[in-house]
Amino acid sequence: MQFKKYFFHREGREGSQRKAFLNLLCEPLRPLRFMLLLAIASSAHAGSVDNLRTFVRETQTARAQFSQTVLDRNGRATGLASGVMAFSRPGKFRWTYEKPYAQLIVGDGAKLWIYDQDLNQVTVRKLDEALGSSPAALLAGSNEIERFFNLTDAGSRDGLEWLDAAPKSSDTMFAAVRMGFAGNTLKQMELKDSFGQTTIIRFDKLERNPKLPADQFKFAPPKGADVIGE
Repeated sequence: MQFKKYFFHREGREGSQRKAFLNLLCEPLRPLRFMLLLAIASSAHAGSVDNLRTFVRETQTARAQFSQTVLDRNGRATGLASGVMAFSRPGKFRWTYEKPYAQLIVGDGAKLWIYDQDLNQVTVRKLDEALGSSPAALLAGSNEIERFFNLTDAGSRDGLEWLDAAPKSSDTMFAAVRMGFAGNTLKQMELKDSFGQTTIIRFDKLERNPKLPADQFKFAPPKGADVIGE
């Protein structure tokens, strides 16, 4: 498949960072499904999952700044990135990478668009193949989180209350997904893949239910860009 070959075998300064982010947004690749769990947590262990369910029911949109760190199996940082994200459930989202390179990922409700500005290249997929039992379904999917994940409280660590979301499907590259909350705000996601790599995403200035313009979740390939996919 061209999509997999391009994003998972590309080498260079941005290779590992692109791979980690595409794993996060578009995993599993056959089929792949993705994005919403931004969350409320409480200090009560038994209540964290219930608060999350309430949040999923009541939160339709969100936006935040984010930073991303990729660690290898030995805990060494192999990539750093940052940008802004927004979503409108179900199925609409926008992740804008600003550093160290420009990249845009948009879900418009029907298709998933990935624009590599450096290469002037666009990859497109059907969105229904990109949402479901992947980490992204925890962010911008439907209310059916527990159809695809087993949710359990994971206690406290580093000043945050943690929630584990274990994929029910075995057809996934991720061994574990963990969410860290401070009060009623999601602060961090940790995603461990089957190769021992960990992707850590930290959120800042998270807003719940902001009014977002509809055109934020639309994308048209730039003139002259190479388009791969459907």
